[in-house]
Amino acid sequence: MGNNAWNDKNKFIWLLSVLLLVAFLVTSGISYKVAHDSLSQQIESNTLPLTSDNIYSEIQQDLLRPIFISSLMAQDTFVRDWTLSHEQEPEKLIRYLKEIQEKYDTVTSFFVSEKSRNYYHSTGILKQIQDVEPDDAWYFRVRSLPESEHYEVNIDADTADRSKTTVFVNYKVFDFEGKFIGVTGVGLAVEKVKSLIELYQKRYNRRVFFTDRQGNVTLHGDEYDGADSLQTSLGLENLATRILTSPSAAFSYQRNGKTVYLNSRLVPEFKWYLIVEQEDAPQERELLNTFWGNLALSLMVTLGILFISNMTLGRYQRKLEVMASTDKLTGAANRQVFDGYFRLALDKAKLTQSPISILLLDIDHFKKVNDSYGHGIGDLVLKTMTNMLRSALQQQDILCRWGGEEFLILLPGMDLTQAAELAEQIRELIFQREIKVNGLHISITVSIGVAEHQAQEPAEDLIKRADLALYQAKEAGRNQVVLNHS
Repeated sequence: MGNNAWNDKNKFIWLLSVLLLVAFLVTSGISYKVAHDSLSQQIESNTLPLTSDNIYSEIQQDLLRPIFISSLMAQDTFVRDWTLSHEQEPEKLIRYLKEIQEKYDTVTSFFVSEKSRNYYHSTGILKQIQDVEPDDAWYFRVRSLPESEHYEVNIDADTADRSKTTVFVNYKVFDFEGKFIGVTGVGLAVEKVKSLIELYQKRYNRRVFFTDRQGNVTLHGDEYDGADSLQTSLGLENLATRILTSPSAAFSYQRNGKTVYLNSRLVPEFKWYLIVEQEDAPQERELLNTFWGNLALSLMVTLGILFISNMTLGRYQRKLEVMASTDKLTGAANRQVFDGYFRLALDKAKLTQSPISILLLDIDHFKKVNDSYGHGIGDLVLKTMTNMLRSALQQQDILCRWGGEEFLILLPGMDLTQAAELAEQIRELIFQREIKVNGLHISITVSIGVAEHQAQEPAEDLIKRADLALYQAKEAGRNQVVLNHS
């Protein structure tokens, strides 16, 4: 961890300590006064908002996960490359969607192409989206979202199973130039979300439900007996507008002769309001016991958070840094961090007046390896390939996994001739090496494109020239090195 990261960690711990300490002291003082002055005021100002915050925190973990998954899918290089490659071999995308669905335990995963309008699902190509089909209106609604909005959450019947109602996260997909190319996402079973709401209600003894920005009740538990919207809810007619125009609010109103305390909070990722309600407590002693219990729990949670934060923040920060910059399978640098490495190498090259070259390497017929031996063996071949490449490189060279079976090697200090010699050494090394995995003997070859950076050339153009050379190597019969001199 660098000095800046270490300082940031210390600042965060100190800030968290101060905030928690202040929050604890203020909450204790206010709650103590409220408990003696008015139990009703205590419920409205402390207990219910605290419950709402706790539920909101659990929603962050339980319900926002599909948004995170959909975001990863929309940014996935494979999905965009496959779409831009004219959607060839649909089984690859279908297999990808099935793996997403199995890995993250979603009820569905899908991708709709803007070009072909095919609806790809984890079970196959279900249909073609039609602008005259009412059931397909969601796609055109998502496509027409403002530029600042990249996704929507809606509840609809599952296209793959019309008998099931699903919470969908529909995420727009853009190509590498920002052009809209389709919509992807996952679905979460409404029954699962309802079970979470039931769990919240039992755990906190509150009524919990969600509404959209217009006040329509979108999700609730099976025991919900309220109206379909805030505007038609008994006692809430005059409060609906205030609730829907504030990111968070607390109110009390009369319903069937009882005082009901309401806390609302906008969940921005879902664009829904979380509504938590509690009726007036009947007995003072029970509320006071709950009050002291909550204070004790708050103190324990405060101390626990400080201890855990101090112990684990540094470890998770390092882990996140590694995850953000490293390919999980091979341990090589990933595609997302290449620009940073390239800028550093380019700055150094300008100071030292030295060249920079890159190699773009692709395993020949790698699909046959996966088809013949399975993806597990294919992964082992990729790991072995990575180790062989590392053995041929110097310390300052950067190895990136560029795609499924593609690797990019950044060679600071090497001109085109030197890079070509290294590429030939790598090609020969791999050609002569027989990979042994799980008792199998597998021979592979590679095609390599080589390009040297030219003055004022963007990284994208350099990579395109190397990619063109790689394409020429494949066209010439593979197991070759081709240079781009232009």
